[in-house]
Amino acid sequence: MNTLIMDRVVEQLEVLPYELQWRVLEFTHALAASVPHGVPGQQLLRFAGVIPLDDLQLMRLAIEQGCERVDTNEW
Repeated sequence: MNTLIMDRVVEQLEVLPYELQWRVLEFTHALAASVPHGVPGQQLLRFAGVIPLDDLQLMRLAIEQGCERVDTNEW
């Protein structure tokens, strides 16, 4: 963690009115919630090859038939 940034943020917060300090706190909560959560791909490699080839082909066909079309009247 970069303490220089933290120190500068604290300096700025100290001169803000309470309501703006609260908005900064809410903003930091929103930023923290927007950070993607997940697992590294390396951990998912153990699942490689688990889905049978026939099922993968069915999935590919369903995607091609249902997802690669544009409905110009949709909107």
